[in-house]
Amino acid sequence: MKFSVITAVATCLAVVDGHYIFQQFSAGSTKFPVWKYVRRNSNPAWLQNGPVTDLASKDLRCNVGGEVSNGTETVTMNAGDAFTFTLDTAVYHIGPVSLYMSKAPGLAKDYDGSGPWFKIFDWGPSGTSWPLRISYTSSIPKCIPSGEYLLRIQQLGIHNPGAPPQFYISCAQVNVVGGGNASPSPTVSIPGAFKANDPGYSANVYNGGSSNYVVPGPKVFSC
Repeated sequence: MKFSVITAVATCLAVVDGHYIFQQFSAGSTKFPVWKYVRRNSNPAWLQNGPVTDLASKDLRCNVGGEVSNGTETVTMNAGDAFTFTLDTAVYHIGPVSLYMSKAPGLAKDYDGSGPWFKIFDWGPSGTSWPLRISYTSSIPKCIPSGEYLLRIQQLGIHNPGAPPQFYISCAQVNVVGGGNASPSPTVSIPGAFKANDPGYSANVYNGGSSNYVVPGPKVFSC
């Protein structure tokens, strides 16, 4: 029995140690407390930083249980402002990082992410080097309409060929002011944006898979 308990604990610790989560949001140079503007998932504490692997799951939107706000606040930012997502520990599974936005029909806190999403940035490989960082900074497109949005960050772990790739996801709630009148495109639904046969989803990075790598999902929208 003693061996079984020790083995089980070690297994749980190994699972936790193998993951990470985007938990903190910064607007410009102002870093806010963990989870203040980022939706906290509903995984148990020991698996809070676990990935999503089911391509048909609604959890791909904002992580497990992330379709509801659960008290998350909404930060007001100007269109064009810089923002940063920070993790609990630096990304170390090989794979791309992408940013998406989806405009809420009303308030972001009431929005489940079931509407259209558009991509605003990709970090792919540079040669054989991948963007393995503890924080990722970009900016809100200047031309998108004012309103409340879910701002989604996604890291796709493709480090284990033959096993389902791992999506590490978080969503911030953002109220964009001073925006434009663009209609961002192309848009996709989540789930539905990612297919098992996407080259960037199934690439074997240990067998030339970093060469001419194409990040899964739609093309990046730019103003």
